[in-house]
Amino acid sequence: MSKTKGGFTLPGESGYEQLTLKMAEKWGADVIRDSDGTVLSDEIVHAGYGIYSTICIIRDHNEWAKKNTDKLQQTFLCTPAAVAEGESLTVSLMESFFAEQFAVNDTPQALAYWEVYDRTVNRKVPEDRWSYDREKQTVTLTGITPFHKYTVSFLAYRIWEEISMYNHTTNHWDKEHLMQIDPRYPEVQEYLLSWMKNWCETHPDTTVVRFTSMFYNFVWIWGSDAKNRQLFSDWASYDYTVSALALELFEKQYGYRMTAEDFINKGNLHVTHMPGTKRKADWMVFINDFVISFGRKLIDIVHSYEKKAYVFYDDSWVGIEPYNGRFQEFGFDGLIKCVFSGYEARLCAGVDVPTHELRLHPYLFPVGLGGAPTFMEGGDPTLDAKKYWNQVRRALLRAKIDRIGLGGYLHLVEAFPEFCDYIEKVADEFRLIRSFHDKGKPYAIRTRVGVLHSWGALRSWTLSGHFHETDMHDLIHVNEALSGLPVDVKFFSFEDVKNGALEDVDVVINAGRAGSAWSGGDAWKEEEVVTALTRWVHEGGTLIGVNEPSAVEGYDSYFRMAHVLGVDKDTGARVCHGRWQFQAADPEGILPPGVSVAPKADLFVTDGKAEVLLAEGDAPLVTLHSFGKGRGIYLASFRVNLENTRMLYQLIRYAGGEGLQGLYMTDNLYTECAYYPESGRLVVINNSDREQTASIPTPQGVKTVTMAPYDTTFLEL
Repeated sequence: MSKTKGGFTLPGESGYEQLTLKMAEKWGADVIRDSDGTVLSDEIVHAGYGIYSTICIIRDHNEWAKKNTDKLQQTFLCTPAAVAEGESLTVSLMESFFAEQFAVNDTPQALAYWEVYDRTVNRKVPEDRWSYDREKQTVTLTGITPFHKYTVSFLAYRIWEEISMYNHTTNHWDKEHLMQIDPRYPEVQEYLLSWMKNWCETHPDTTVVRFTSMFYNFVWIWGSDAKNRQLFSDWASYDYTVSALALELFEKQYGYRMTAEDFINKGNLHVTHMPGTKRKADWMVFINDFVISFGRKLIDIVHSYEKKAYVFYDDSWVGIEPYNGRFQEFGFDGLIKCVFSGYEARLCAGVDVPTHELRLHPYLFPVGLGGAPTFMEGGDPTLDAKKYWNQVRRALLRAKIDRIGLGGYLHLVEAFPEFCDYIEKVADEFRLIRSFHDKGKPYAIRTRVGVLHSWGALRSWTLSGHFHETDMHDLIHVNEALSGLPVDVKFFSFEDVKNGALEDVDVVINAGRAGSAWSGGDAWKEEEVVTALTRWVHEGGTLIGVNEPSAVEGYDSYFRMAHVLGVDKDTGARVCHGRWQFQAADPEGILPPGVSVAPKADLFVTDGKAEVLLAEGDAPLVTLHSFGKGRGIYLASFRVNLENTRMLYQLIRYAGGEGLQGLYMTDNLYTECAYYPESGRLVVINNSDREQTASIPTPQGVKTVTMAPYDTTFLEL
C-alpha cells in the first residue's frame, strides 16, 4: 500500500503539540478533535487541520444547573420487593441506589406519579394506604396484607451524568461531577439556544461540531453496593426521558396517562430484548418528535455559523432513532459510531447521512471498557487494535465508511511505538478499501437475506448495545456473522410480513429465545403472520430458525413454524410421546469442519423427514427439512466464530441454490474476500491469529495468497 492521507480523525491534546502534529502526519489525519477531558491549544487549532469540537449539549452546565436543580433529567426508580411481616411496612427509597447518581424528586408534581404495588397479586396499593416521610425519604404502608411483597416506584433526579460518571471513576478524575439538564423545560431550551449561539461565536476555528449525542442517555442504573454496582443497563431504553412535565404533555397529546408502572413493568423495566407495547411505542414517538424539533433548532444555529454538525451515535443517543425514517429531519451532516464489532460498522454505514465515521478501539485510556489494562503496564494495545480491526474490517469490505478515527488521551501512545505503526497501516488500508467503494459496490451473491424480529428495521444491525453487552442472544451473533458476508441483508418486523416484505428476500432468519423480541413472542399468535410465512416457504423460500424460533405457548406445536422447520421443543406436554429416531449425516458436506452448535434440551424432530446434519446424542443440532418448493433450516444455537460464520454462509448459499462454493469465495474458512468489479480489485483478509493460505476462484483463474496473522492482501484482477 502507498502512503495516503485523509479520512482520519486524530485526538489531539494540549501540552503535547509536537506529538499531536507528528501523529497527524504519520496517520494521514485531515482532522484533529478534542476528547472528553482534553482541550486543543492554539498551536494545534491553527496547524491547518479541520477541527472537531466535542460538545455534550446537556452537560457542562453545572453553574446553571445548580441554580435550577428542578430542571435536571429524571427517571422512575423502583425499590426492591420487600416482604411485609405484618400489616405495615416502611420502605427506604434510596437504600439500594447509588446516592451520587440519584436524588429523590418529591415535588408535588412528581409525587402525583409515585406508585406503590403489591407484587404478590400485582395490584396497585391505594394512595390512602401509604405515606411519605420527606426527611427520612421513606414510604410507610399500612393496612396491607402480611407476607405479601411490596415495591415503591418514584421519580428521581439524575444528579451525575452517566458517561461522565463512568469516565470519572475509570480514570480516577478528581473534579466536579457533571449534571445533565433536561431541554424538555422551556427555560432550559432558552438557555441552550443562547449557549449554542455563544459557543459558535467563541469557537471560530471549529469546522465540525460533534454532538455527543443529543439529549437523553441510554439507561444505566447503578446500585449502592459495589458487589452489584450496575443494576440495569439497556442501550435502547427510554427510561431516562421521563419527567412530570413530559408525562403531562404526553397525556395532552395522546389522550391517556402514562403511569410509573408503564416504565417499571413489575421491576423488569422495558428492556429492548423483549417485545414492546403500544404504550411504549407511543412514548418513543413522543420523545423522538421532541428530540427532532428542538435538536433541529440547535443544528440550524451551527449551520448559520457555516459549521457542520455531526452526531456521535452513542451515549445520549436516545430519541435520535436513525432507522425510523425521520433521521434526515435533524439536518445532520455526519454520523459517528463507536465500534467494537462488524455489525456496528454496518449500523453506521446504513444510516442516510452524508458522512459516516467510525471511532475505532482501543480507546486511548489506561484501561479498556472491561477494566483490563490497555495503555499501561500489562496492556498490549497493538494486539487489541489488531483484534478490533479484524472484527470491523470484514464489515468495511461490504459497506462504505467515509472516515475512521480514535479518541482519548493521545499522550498515552508515546510508550507504544508499535501501536503507532499499526494504526498507520490501518489508516492506509482503510483509505484503499474506501477508494474501491467509491467506484462501485462489491460483488454479492444473488440470495437475499431478511432478518425477522419484533423491532424490524428500527433496530437494523443491532440489539441493545455493544457485542459484549448482548452476546447472550443468538441474533447478535447472527448479525455479526452476516456483517461481513457477501449477501444483501434487510431487517423487517412481523407487521412488515403482513405487508408483503417476504417478496424482497429469499431467506428469512428468526433467531432468539422464546418470548424475546428477537424470536417474536406473541407476534406468532397472529394467524396472518404464520400463514404468510408458510405460503412463502412452500413457494420456494427458506426459513432459518435458531434456538427457539416462532416459539409461543397455546398451540399444537411450541414452534409455530415447526411444520416448516421439522423440529419442535417439548415444554413438558410430550414427555409420554414417542420420538423419531435419526442418524446424523452430512453427505453433501454442507457444514464445514470445526463448527460448534450448543445443544438445547427437549428438542425433537416432528415427522421423521428432517435431515439431521449434526446432533449430540438424540438432540438435533442442525437440520434441513423440505417443505413444498422451499425448506426449513434449524440451528439449536449460534455463536459467532470463524467456523460458524462459514457454516451460515454455506447454508445461505445452499438455500439459494448457489452451491457450497463459488466465485470470490476462499477455500479457507479462516479467510474471507471481497471483489470490487468497477475497481477490478480483490481484497483477501486473514481473520485468524495464524498464517493462512487461501485460494479464490475468479473468472481470471484461481488466485492463491499466503497471509500473516490478521493481515490483508490486495490483488488486481
